[in-house]
Amino acid sequence: MKKKRIGLYPGSFDPVTNGHLDIIFRAHKLVDELVIGVAKNQKKENLFSMEKRKKLILHEINKSKYNKKSFKVVIFDGLLMNFAKSINANLIVRGLRAVSDFDYEFQMTGMNARLNSEIETVFLMASEKHQFISSRFVKEIYFLKGEVKSFIPKNVLIELKKIKN
Repeated sequence: MKKKRIGLYPGSFDPVTNGHLDIIFRAHKLVDELVIGVAKNQKKENLFSMEKRKKLILHEINKSKYNKKSFKVVIFDGLLMNFAKSINANLIVRGLRAVSDFDYEFQMTGMNARLNSEIETVFLMASEKHQFISSRFVKEIYFLKGEVKSFIPKNVLIELKKIKN
């Protein structure tokens, strides 16, 4: 019997952007099951709670054309490779927007391979229309009263408007 291909796409997703969703749905084509790992990051001040981020991602998956049962959204805390092993992932998916992303991801991939050489990392280039989008930019533009609706899903914009001012 063929081993199930389980992919893990980790991130803080604070908030989830159209760029994240592009990677999620493209990565889904490479695996039997895709786990979106919502990472708790103690170093960042978060806009949305872990549960809210999970809910926002699930909303987008549920309205997509894809088989909902082949996605999971899981909150995790701690070392990525420990989490990957705990869910039996054999593939980690990372999105790249620019050369600066590659430098960081290259170093992280090398370290992760030393921690667990059984789990491969694949990189998906952001599509052309999403290459410049980041959660950090979305938050900054939004709170400086700029327009962000082309960068994020409608449900994220609704939630942003609830916390403004």
